[in-house]
Amino acid sequence: QVQLVESGGGLVQAGGSLRLSCAASGRSFSSYVMGWFRQAPGKEREFVACISWAGTSTYYTDSVKGRFTISRDNAKNTVWLQMSSLKPEDTAIYYCAAGRTRPGITTPSVYDYWGQGTQVTVSS
Repeated sequence: QVQLVESGGGLVQAGGSLRLSCAASGRSFSSYVMGWFRQAPGKEREFVACISWAGTSTYYTDSVKGRFTISRDNAKNTVWLQMSSLKPEDTAIYYCAAGRTRPGITTPSVYDYWGQGTQVTVSS
């Protein structure tokens, strides 16, 4: 069992930056692929980024490439999402997820554990 708690969301102006954190409790954090997803009002949950078990491979949806960076520290049981050059269309609830899956899988259903989400609002 893994419990995930996100933090770091908030209100920011377009062009600004935020750093989301996801703290995990439970066993074997390093055995999980970690992902970030987001869900805007009236839209389906969508993949943002994921990172492999040791952090050697990362994957991003096209709309955030070059602006967002995912990283993890297995010693701290934490994964981060550094978001820069934020746009109003990045506004959503951001969720952290853990999955016993292969890196690069973007389907939410393959992830086993989810956090409660943190709101990110980007004003124009």
